[in-house]
Amino acid sequence: SGAFLKYLAELISAQAIVEVGTGSGVGTLWLLKGMINSGVLTTIDDEVQHSQIAKEAMLDADIPSSRYRLITNSPLEVMRKLADRAYDLVVLRSNQEIILDQIDEAKRILRTGGVMAIDRFFGGGKVNDPAQRDARSVALRDAGKALKMDDETWSISLNPVGDGVLVATK
Repeated sequence: SGAFLKYLAELISAQAIVEVGTGSGVGTLWLLKGMINSGVLTTIDDEVQHSQIAKEAMLDADIPSSRYRLITNSPLEVMRKLADRAYDLVVLRSNQEIILDQIDEAKRILRTGGVMAIDRFFGGGKVNDPAQRDARSVALRDAGKALKMDDETWSISLNPVGDGVLVATK
């Protein structure tokens, strides 16, 4: 899925990306490879340890600090402070229990023609199984339905890459 997200960033000549869920920074590195050289990636994670590991990964990869902003805080709180229509690509991959709120913020911060990608959309195979009622699976199912219903805003595609990447163009 990293290579696919890199491809998306290249396809739209992304200059400004928001990544929700930094993790170890592997996805961040893929996205940076796909962005234009002058672009800036904002990556948000609420785990201090994740941010520390990701920062090390950026240093090991010789990524200049001017290319990324690593923010450790509540992703939703940070997203609410980002500028309207200022981003080309938003990647959502953490706190998926509140994915509908994240989608609302992504809709606000994405430019027209911008792309939102929900990584790990299949939830380990649970999302397709209606018997799975855990909070994450239900939230992802609800997100898919909501995006499909909002066809005036979003054009969506579900891609079976990795654990599934739902792509929605605004």
